[in-house]
Amino acid sequence: MKKIIVTIDGPAGSGKGRIAKYISKKWGLYHLDSGILYRRLAEVLNNKNIDLKNIDKVKKIIKKHKNLSFRKNKNLRSEKISNIASKIAVFQYVRKYINKLQNDFVIQNIDKKGFVIDGRDIGSVVFKNADLKLYIDVDVKIRAKRRYKQLIDIGEKSIYRQILKDIRLRDKLDKNRKNSPLVIPKGAYVIKNESSLLNTYNKINKLIEKIQYGK
Repeated sequence: MKKIIVTIDGPAGSGKGRIAKYISKKWGLYHLDSGILYRRLAEVLNNKNIDLKNIDKVKKIIKKHKNLSFRKNKNLRSEKISNIASKIAVFQYVRKYINKLQNDFVIQNIDKKGFVIDGRDIGSVVFKNADLKLYIDVDVKIRAKRRYKQLIDIGEKSIYRQILKDIRLRDKLDKNRKNSPLVIPKGAYVIKNESSLLNTYNKINKLIEKIQYGK
């Protein structure tokens, strides 16, 4: 099996992470979640009570943290951290910092069989030459329901209507930000992930099989 890079782009709550985990397990690829890095940085800024409008202080924190852990943590999924992560993601210097961490990790881990990387500018900016680019598309109301259930499951109180409002705002910010806006990457396959996950997985497996075996 040849070494490949699979990128998964898409809006918040589209199921990118779950799909990436499946691909990772099915095909033996190392899973990198770019969202975790933004959330890690958001957590650091939140813990230190850094004013996000104070660019100099944010940059100072970044310089102190040469690396961020890719390890997942339920606390990083809170709405507060999510909102902070969304706000700092619009800054070019933040995106440049996170992108470098991802590129460095891939370069430094050449022993891996390959990588599956999910985010919102992975195929369009970070890994433009990926072997397979996917864009996951899901209706905003379905995404809000999934996010609502996720928050309830981790014990966080939430209101569906507020979540829907927040996701719509996040979509607007992601698609209209000046730096690395959310777009369908050039050459990407658009996958609708609104019904059966099995159906989604089958479509993706066929695409990967084509790359690996020429089927």
